[in-house]
Amino acid sequence: MPYESRNPATEELLARFETIPSAAIPLLIEKTASVQKQWASFTLASRCDALLSVAKHLSEHKEKYARLMSVEMGKRWSESLAEVDKCADLARFYAAEAGSMLGNEPVELPHGRGYVCYPPLGTVLGVMPWNYPFWQVFRFAVPALLAGNACLLKHAANVPQCAQAIEEVFVESGLPEGVFRNIFAENDDVDRIIAHPSVRAISFTGSETVGRLVAATAGQYLKKSVLELGGSDPWIVLADADISPAVDQAIAARFINAGQACTAAKRMIVVPEIADEFVSLLTQKINAMQVGDPFAEATNVGPMARKDLRDKLNRQVAASIATGAEQVSTSATIPDAGYYYAPVVLDHVPTNASAYFEELFGPVATILRANDEADALRIANDTRYGLGAVVWSKDIERAERFISQVDSGMGYVNGQLRSNNRLPFGGVKASGYGRELSRFGLREFTNIRSVWIRE
Repeated sequence: MPYESRNPATEELLARFETIPSAAIPLLIEKTASVQKQWASFTLASRCDALLSVAKHLSEHKEKYARLMSVEMGKRWSESLAEVDKCADLARFYAAEAGSMLGNEPVELPHGRGYVCYPPLGTVLGVMPWNYPFWQVFRFAVPALLAGNACLLKHAANVPQCAQAIEEVFVESGLPEGVFRNIFAENDDVDRIIAHPSVRAISFTGSETVGRLVAATAGQYLKKSVLELGGSDPWIVLADADISPAVDQAIAARFINAGQACTAAKRMIVVPEIADEFVSLLTQKINAMQVGDPFAEATNVGPMARKDLRDKLNRQVAASIATGAEQVSTSATIPDAGYYYAPVVLDHVPTNASAYFEELFGPVATILRANDEADALRIANDTRYGLGAVVWSKDIERAERFISQVDSGMGYVNGQLRSNNRLPFGGVKASGYGRELSRFGLREFTNIRSVWIRE
């Protein structure tokens, strides 16, 4: 099946790319593995300089790459610009911190000396999603490359031009040709790639269903894997919260990227004391949002990335309403062409509704009304996912106690759940395992190796 690039704002077919024949994949992997040995022999300082060149290239060509994201995936122009900046910042961050994160760590030992070192594993396969077509790739590739690995990218089939452009970034920044390689592989070939002896690890970001299959194959061949499988993050508002900023941040957290974000505020859990006020203000502001051209400055919500994603979301919303959820928002005007979806607020969502127990990947705000604070905690944990959680309260100590009881990989107080280069990113339960970013992400694809020298 070919990779198709289609503008989700107009439905226009932009380009089509044929997949690589299965028989050609082993040779490609072997060539990548050969380049990896060369790359691993570079000094850490040289690899840091290469990453600084990557950051410089991204900054100098920011509008080019941002435009590609907005055209191919439908991301709002301002969000696309920010995504390129974020990738450049990541490269600069790791280039600056690599010495302290990857340097040998001495250990006191009897009868000699020892240290822990972090050599690379080899070739790492990244199977990446479409929703952040640059950031998701750079988040796995920058630390993996810095550690001395090579990277193979199997990107989502609807963002092939972004995939090509990312390979271009690394080549034009002066990294050895082939140390980062895009591969237009069929989905059925992913197992074959994982099985190849030169592929030593897998980074996967995507759906829970596919993540389970990737993990099973990685386990079969004893390959290290890191999985980020999304979530249904709780956004908890306690009785003493400052409602206005909580609403503003909730809207930003729910509708960024047209709601197509793993860390979006998908379940807004409110206690009785503030529920009506929160829902009223939230609905009022969402009703005023404009849906349309991702390049228009006035646009708040752009198109969804694909027609099938929009149709799935519509089925989930309809099923939730059929089981008792109430749509309290009005329907915004949307363009006739394109994969647009008007923002929705669902209130009084029952526990048997799709919006309660499924991840809704689009511009839909789900309101879950708790009986009290203890019930809010129960609802927050009543999910198979565990990526992140946010709690709002003026009492910081109270909020910290609350967030410590939510079963998630990340917890935030009075803010929007977002990644930070200095903090590990990842989840628990059905949201996956392993970590990206910070020193933890840098070391995921290294051989944490002990050396003991007796003297």
